[in-house]
Amino acid sequence: MTTQKSLNTPLQTDRRKFQRRVFQGTLEIEWGSAVLTGTLRDIGPRGLFVNMDSPLWIGASFSARLLLDPVLTLHCMVRRVEPGVGIGVVFEELAGSSKLQLDKLLDALPHL
Repeated sequence: MTTQKSLNTPLQTDRRKFQRRVFQGTLEIEWGSAVLTGTLRDIGPRGLFVNMDSPLWIGASFSARLLLDPVLTLHCMVRRVEPGVGIGVVFEELAGSSKLQLDKLLDALPHL
């Protein structure tokens, strides 16, 4: 019996239904009376990943501003934490002009 992994078996499976897009931008997170800043690593139609020094915890909800022209306001919830790296978040609600602005941004970005 062998205990060696098959070379054809991926080490980690991406369970996302939608592909993320490469994007580097600045995100301001409103957390109580504080404003935290992070940089985006990637973004998709349902969420994004934020690199930040002091990440929030899983389940934390917050409002954020993606610094574009015009600013894109997002309501997010933390789904995963990479200690020392940042957080993966999902959008809690996205409608109207915010959804249209996000869709336009995603159409202009390359896939990961």
